[in-house]
Amino acid sequence: MDVLIDGHCHSVLADDDVDLGRWATEAAHSTLDGALGLALRRWCAPVVDLEPHVPVEVYAARRRELGAAEVNRRMLAAARLDTLLVDTGLDAPGLVPMSELARVREVVRLEHVAEHATGDWAEALHAATRGAVAVKSIAAYRCGLDLDPRRPTAAEVRRALAGRSGRLADPVLHRHLLWLAVDLGLPIQLHTGFGDSDVPLARADPALLQPWLVAVEPYGVPVVLLHCYPFHRQAGWLAQVFEHVYVDVGLTVAQTGTRATAVLGEFCELTPFDRLLFSTDAFGLAELYLVGAAQFRHSWRILVDGWLADGALSPADAAAIGDRVGAGNARRLYRLGQPDPPVGRVNE
Repeated sequence: MDVLIDGHCHSVLADDDVDLGRWATEAAHSTLDGALGLALRRWCAPVVDLEPHVPVEVYAARRRELGAAEVNRRMLAAARLDTLLVDTGLDAPGLVPMSELARVREVVRLEHVAEHATGDWAEALHAATRGAVAVKSIAAYRCGLDLDPRRPTAAEVRRALAGRSGRLADPVLHRHLLWLAVDLGLPIQLHTGFGDSDVPLARADPALLQPWLVAVEPYGVPVVLLHCYPFHRQAGWLAQVFEHVYVDVGLTVAQTGTRATAVLGEFCELTPFDRLLFSTDAFGLAELYLVGAAQFRHSWRILVDGWLADGALSPADAAAIGDRVGAGNARRLYRLGQPDPPVGRVNE
């Protein structure tokens, strides 16, 4: 599985001196004392000319010595990613502009467009998604996924807008955005499962989406469940019973580190292979691109080698499934066509 398309990710920091433990995990505090920290020291240290598993302090010093631009270049090159589908709705100071990443396609965050729109949301979304390959919702963060599946009425939307203050959190408005996304016809990526401490985890279970998935099924719009962990088995079942549902392993692989092999096996228990997708959800640290890609390739190989040894599939099946999961499914779903020539500077 040499070719990987990163189906959901973010930009990286241009800052030469960052708190690795703060940026590497979803925690609000700094920590690398876990599976992700081990994976980062394993996969990234050799890329900056160090031995695997050097102490974090040694790695951080070498990172500062090289500078962010060189580290970003090395990590993205080592990750060997064909295309990056970048969510442009996540703001943070000091991020590298999307145009400076290599071979990028845009994913438009629905809430970001709505919160910055001065007029009709439908018109704003149509304008914002020109050239985009997908849209994304963070309803799981803002109000949970146990949404009324009905398309809200115009009166309901007006009342919700009249009472709105601050960031978008009203479930009526999130329903409205999701139905506007259905009307666009682009694949809809949905955050599900774990994230930072703002996500109400019990309400981020993708199984809660079942009534809405039933409601939108006749429209034929693909729905991509991102991340999913620890609800990845529920996500796999949804993909099995609904033909328009896809499952993206997202940040799960990097965050689970060496346990990713077992977790990928659980993703595969029910998810059809033609609707399983790879992404890193990398944000801030270019290391997360490499950890996500390297750990995925490594864990997938161990998983499939076990299936081969057991006689569960043929070598031809193994190669075909790996090609689909790594890149083929994303190329088809997001209508990426043939790979474009590299652009930009980070991954040259």
